[in-house]
Amino acid sequence: MKNWWFAVAVCTLGLGLIFQASQAHANVEDLLYEKGQITKEEWLKLKAEHERDDAIVAERSAIKKWFDKISIRGYVQARYTYLPGDKSIRSEYDSTIRDNTGFAFRRVRLVFSGDVTDWLSFYIQPEFAGSVPGTTGDQSNHFVQLRDAYADIFMPVPFLFFEEKELRVRVGQSKVPFGWENLQSSQNRLTFDRSDGINSAVNGERDLGFFVYYTPKETRKLFKKLVDSGLKGTGDYGVLGVGVYNGQTINVNERNDNKHIVLHATYPMELPYGQIIQFGVDAYRGTFNVGTPSGTGLAGTPTLVNNGNILDERVGVHFVLYPQPIGFQAEWNWGNGPQLNASRTSIGEGDVQGGYVQGMYKWDVNKPWLTSLIPYVRYQEYSGGKKHRTNSPFNVVREWEVGMEWQIAKALEFTIAYARSRRTDTQTAPYNIREGDIVRTQLQYNF
Repeated sequence: MKNWWFAVAVCTLGLGLIFQASQAHANVEDLLYEKGQITKEEWLKLKAEHERDDAIVAERSAIKKWFDKISIRGYVQARYTYLPGDKSIRSEYDSTIRDNTGFAFRRVRLVFSGDVTDWLSFYIQPEFAGSVPGTTGDQSNHFVQLRDAYADIFMPVPFLFFEEKELRVRVGQSKVPFGWENLQSSQNRLTFDRSDGINSAVNGERDLGFFVYYTPKETRKLFKKLVDSGLKGTGDYGVLGVGVYNGQTINVNERNDNKHIVLHATYPMELPYGQIIQFGVDAYRGTFNVGTPSGTGLAGTPTLVNNGNILDERVGVHFVLYPQPIGFQAEWNWGNGPQLNASRTSIGEGDVQGGYVQGMYKWDVNKPWLTSLIPYVRYQEYSGGKKHRTNSPFNVVREWEVGMEWQIAKALEFTIAYARSRRTDTQTAPYNIREGDIVRTQLQYNF
């Protein structure tokens, strides 16, 4: 007991001595001046030096270190799929839709982002659950692939009729602003996959190029609100945008000298009673180079029009009624693109059209283990060539999907869905149409 009191006394005495020493150091020039050992001019000079030193220390402590400017976040999606009927049905957007399937990662993403300066920011996102095209079996799983790597360069001062930071240039590999659903992160999407009709325009949603976006200050706040409030917005891709990109889709080398041009216009607005809607139109045009195999027979090489460099153009419209609590989404697009003919002997230009309509209801419960429930129903269809697939086979999709997302907490979500699907198997000639039932579950955790 005595030893304990002795330790307390020593600590108290030590702290007191430290405090007194710091006070004496802080006021040494005052003591010298009071005792007449320095002149007033010398005292003022010493005070100024101390104040300058204190200001330098304060300024340095206020400067953010490099590691303070970088944020790391991400999400993981683990799925299990069951095919109660025809097990030959396939989907290029989900490799778990097949026979002999099991638990699988659909996405494992990490996002590194930050502000380098007040007018320059960066964004890098790798995918850790990628597969290698052309491989099968366990050797094709869980490869790291680049999804995003771009910099945003903001106009730091007012320019023409644009205010500060309303105009920015995005350079690198990023999402191509065509289609509302393509811009929405898979982390926020209700349905398991994007619709064939919209995603077939830009497979993987991304490409290398540069894009210019304009977003008014108040609209930027609304874009942020749509994501932060759980209404599953797209984030800020501008109310107006224009871009030039390669056009061969994500992580694929450019194969011609022609570049794609995209135009983007969308407008979110909050109605007087709080309901938020968004509508817009997108368009792109370019030349796509179609890939073909070597060999003979059903998978033989068809002849190519213009050496496989075929016109690729579309225009699409979108409308979104955000779920407050009733929600509705609709997108459709029309155009022309590469397409294998019916006899599978030649690849030329053909018509494409497709889209989806979707309804949902957001029930906010806000209780432990039950933040919200969002049931939904979607119908989608598509007809046209799949340009990013070998031979660009003609693809037909007719699909109904009914499901529900259970948001257990902000960091944890569980989704279950049933789909009745009729779609072309674009992976293997003769590209037969398959029809069947698909039951899928997904657990997603965010960090």
